[in-house]
Amino acid sequence: METQSSASSSPSHREDDHRHVLLFIAQPTQCSLPSNTMTTAPTTTTAMKMKKKKLNLDTANSKKGLASRSGLHGVIVASLIHQLRRPRILHQRHVFPLISALSGCLLLLFAASSLPVIQHQSHFSFGNAVEVGSDSDAGTSFTVPASGGSLSRDLWVSTLSKLYHGCSNASDKFARADAKTHPNRHLLIATSGGLNQQRTGITDAVVAAYILNATLVVPKLDQNSFWKDASNFAEIFDVDQFISFLSKDVKIIKELPTNGGKAVTPYTMRVPRKCNPKCYEKRVLPVLNKKHAVQLTKFDYRLSNQLTADLQKLRCRVNYHALKFTDSILEMGKRLVQRMRMKSKHFIALHLRFEPDMLAFSGCYFGGGENEKGELGTIRKRWKNLHASDPEKVLRHGRCPLTPEEVGLMLRALGFGSDVHLYVASGEVYGGEETLAPLKALFPNFHSKETIASEELAPFSSFSSRMAALDFIVCDESDVFVTNNNGNMARMLAGRRRYFGHKPTIRPNAKKLYRLFMTRNNMTWEEFASRVRSNQIGFMGEPNEVKPGRGEFHENPTSCICEKSKEKAGGVLIPRNQTNNLDRSGKEDSINKDTSEVTDEQLTEDEQEQSDMDYANGTLTTSDRNPLLKHEQPELEEELFSD
Repeated sequence: METQSSASSSPSHREDDHRHVLLFIAQPTQCSLPSNTMTTAPTTTTAMKMKKKKLNLDTANSKKGLASRSGLHGVIVASLIHQLRRPRILHQRHVFPLISALSGCLLLLFAASSLPVIQHQSHFSFGNAVEVGSDSDAGTSFTVPASGGSLSRDLWVSTLSKLYHGCSNASDKFARADAKTHPNRHLLIATSGGLNQQRTGITDAVVAAYILNATLVVPKLDQNSFWKDASNFAEIFDVDQFISFLSKDVKIIKELPTNGGKAVTPYTMRVPRKCNPKCYEKRVLPVLNKKHAVQLTKFDYRLSNQLTADLQKLRCRVNYHALKFTDSILEMGKRLVQRMRMKSKHFIALHLRFEPDMLAFSGCYFGGGENEKGELGTIRKRWKNLHASDPEKVLRHGRCPLTPEEVGLMLRALGFGSDVHLYVASGEVYGGEETLAPLKALFPNFHSKETIASEELAPFSSFSSRMAALDFIVCDESDVFVTNNNGNMARMLAGRRRYFGHKPTIRPNAKKLYRLFMTRNNMTWEEFASRVRSNQIGFMGEPNEVKPGRGEFHENPTSCICEKSKEKAGGVLIPRNQTNNLDRSGKEDSINKDTSEVTDEQLTEDEQEQSDMDYANGTLTTSDRNPLLKHEQPELEEELFSD
């Protein structure tokens, strides 16, 4: 959608920029008249009031502006007549400058009256979230209702979910571990990032070991990152379940065996992002054959999306079945879910990323003026070679996270009323309670793990990954999951919820929604809500809304989604616990149809660039130029967007 004028073509420059445009329009009378005809413009006072009130224009102000312009026209015309009636002794050289000056003023007035009056609602508003903005004209009112309205569909289920189910059985052609594993090849990986980014690395490590015919050593978690969590694998995941469930696919051991009683030091190296099977065979296999033990460092998103269906299904078996949280984490997570169920039959879980560090890295601007620019700009300097921020471009490409207020408006427009209970999983929110106030006004039933469990969290509170695991469980079990960002947790949960029944998963269509948020005061609530619902089609977690191979496989596991026959479409889906005991004979139910044999990478350049970025405390890298490192180079600090 094109912008209406050049004055509104910079959406990321919030209310401070638009204020200057309005002042220019409101002060056209400050043109120079000859001293003997200078008249005080009646719109000066109006302009000063507009400056004090910023952009909260209403119908009355608009009428006053028109009246002021009409009055000024009258003053100028009267002045012109008066000058023309003066005695002819006025020298001709005084008349022409006068006429030129008056003509210039009339042209300015005509131009000003033809420009649209721009109204703008701050993207980072802390005002009353239930009645946002003001009237743009006598017939337009943007007042957010408390009710979600009456819709024909059920908000709490996906309409076509019964037609599909997760399927990750291996085919008959998929070789088993005992027949293919080489005895002198041991693969180790060092994960990177927060809990969910490490989860992607663990999943892909199993597939990499299968490709290399190697024994996998239980992955080492990142303990030195931004997240500062000293937990090891067995303190987050059930290590025995991990080893036993995958025993027919890949041989996994807990520790690297010794050589003659001496510890073996693995050879360290790194592979490029999106490395495909041939890449592993060419780069890693020769080293593995020579050194016998290789550790791949910073192992996140190091495996291509372009894999055969069997390898993709192996990914799903790892991610959705083998990786199980420890009993203590599962029990606490289950307790949190039960408490949310006690409050309401249905609830929404929101993963809210709005930390200062993440906002600074994003390069977005949220309308907070010079204070925000200064605070986030200081944090942004932490990344030495990060390119200069371009808020307009980032916003236009849909890379800015929604503010808490915008999330609330989106949910209300989609039909969720103020009586809905909202579980919020978030870190430190920039702006604190002031930022959250609009969301809480829209959804007063506002909860977090800290509000529904306090002392019980003590065993977990000192470990960021364990706390993140609790949020993961509640978000996974929620009736509706919504996110304001496109981080790792959002992607991992999107894929998981597709696999286990296509539970509603709302991900903002930020490329289109930002324009609506910018111009919402120029339309009625009904029009706004209708356009939000239209823009969100394809972003609600429904089956087949994403093309096969589009985006990361972890968010769109197409090869692991099977379609039921028409005869069983109305039946009950396979229970989640039943899928843990899949028939390992490799035969899928004859009524199932695999929807994709091979996925292709179809990322746009922008999406590829974003997914490959490393968010580090000192450096930003988009690729690894030297994938084979004989000695481990100093690792970068952790990605701040790598939840």
